[in-house]
Order: sequence, then structure tokens, then C-alpha cells
Amino acid sequence: MSEPILKIEDLRTQFFTSRGVVHAVDGVSLHVDPGETVAIVGESGCGKTVTALSILRLVPEPGKIVSGKILFKGKDVVEMDGDEVRNYRGNDVAMIFQDPMTSLNPVTKIGAQIKEAMTAHDRFSPAQATERVVPLLKRVRVPAAESRIKDYPHQFSGGMRQRAMIAMGLSNEPALLIADEPTTALDVTVQAQVLDLLRGLQRQYGLAMLFISHDLAVVGQVASRVAVMRAGQVVETGPSQKLLTAPEHAYTRSLLAAVPTLRTDRSRPLALVGDSNAATTGLYSPHAE
Repeated sequence: MSEPILKIEDLRTQFFTSRGVVHAVDGVSLHVDPGETVAIVGESGCGKTVTALSILRLVPEPGKIVSGKILFKGKDVVEMDGDEVRNYRGNDVAMIFQDPMTSLNPVTKIGAQIKEAMTAHDRFSPAQATERVVPLLKRVRVPAAESRIKDYPHQFSGGMRQRAMIAMGLSNEPALLIADEPTTALDVTVQAQVLDLLRGLQRQYGLAMLFISHDLAVVGQVASRVAVMRAGQVVETGPSQKLLTAPEHAYTRSLLAAVPTLRTDRSRPLALVGDSNAATTGLYSPHAE
């Protein structure tokens, strides 16, 4: 069996504020194998995005990785120096953020931004980067790519902006792609197109992918394994179909119970009480009394 391309061991990332220490990531351990898609799910604020930013060493101030290991192909990212981290980002690991409009420069043309992503990491020369821009946009199914490279982000639809971000992420041919809620701001039809695109690109290029989402229906379509986060910790992990159909942790059951359904005979969503770290956390229905 091959070694994991990414292995996180007891990762702890904290934010030191005037009101105290926030334990945003509190002992997370997980791994991603080559060519595999692993999903991290959980409610807003549970630590999903901070985990992803920690992997890339992009935790904003006043946050800091205080302990743990992030092993990429056996090398600890936490111990890398500045030059090693810059080479690691973009070349080895790339990230697609959840809101492309805030990630793209509004006053720079799409083609120039994709080209800059390649030249900034010294993976390709300016001439090579120029030649690759149009094929990259075609690869992510942007129509009329030859002319669209001259457009600004506001001239792209939400789905097209997300495709441009995916093209940027793939531009340096990374081994691991981190997708942070890439379909959140999209309507259902465009969401399905982006998910289909990501699955196809993964199969074509053998990418490993860490997929972050709060949408369990989406996770079931893309991931082979799922890690459920709550309050900065992974409370349950396992094969996606097993976890989504027969969850063992109370919090996972509560998440699944909160998914909207057309059925009229089910009870209202359950709320959690008790210690978030305990596997035996109780459930109650606020409408049962």
C-alpha cells in the first residue's frame, strides 16, 4: 500500500486574541492517499478552513500553528523554511477558495492572473505560461477561451469564475488540490457542472483532493472518505457511504438529521447537548416537550 501524500498528525492551530486563546484546530489527525478524495464536513466555525490554511501555512495573524505535524510526501510542512514553503504552495499543493470573486483581482484580466500563478512559482517561463493559459481554460470548459482570457472577473458568471479558479489551481500541476467549499455560492445546476468537472480532472490527472464542505449531499458525490469536524476536532471518520448511512457519532447523526427532506413523517432536526468531545454526546429535540 502506498504512503499517504498528506498526513496530518495531532495538528493544533490557535488564535491569540485580547479576549483569550481560540483553539480553532484542536488535535486534528487525518490522511489523504494519492489519487483519493477526502472530505472534511462540519458546521460553520468548526475549523475546516483553518485546517486547510494550516496545510498551506497561510494562517492569518493572530493565528499560529502551535504543535503537530503536516507531512507532505513525508516532509513536515511546519518545519519548512520560507523558500521551501513558497515552492510547496502552488507547485505541490493548490487551493480553490469558496468565493472566487474575492480571490480574483478585479482590475486584472483573467488570462494575466492565471499566467501570474505559473510564473510566480517559477514552474514555467513567461512564454510557456502564455501558451498554457488558453488550454487551461479549455480544460475547465470555459467557452471561447481565446477571447475570454481578455475579460475581467466581473465579466465572468459565478460558475465561470470558479472554473477560472480551478484552472489557476491546476496551472502548476499540483499533486494535491484543496477545494474549500467550491460550490457554495453556485446554483444547483452550475454546482453539478463544477463537481462533474472536478471529478473528471481528478480521474484524468490522478489528483489527490481534500474537499471541504458543509453539504453532505455534495460530499457523498465526490469523496471516498469523510472526516467530520466539530469544535476544532475530528469526531468521526470513515468511508463516505458507511458514514453517511450508518454514522456512529451523535454529532454526525445530528448533521444528517438536519438535511432537508421531502418526507413528512420525519421528526424535526435534533440539537446537540453535552461535551463535544464525547462520542456519547446526547441528542434531544427542542420540540419534543
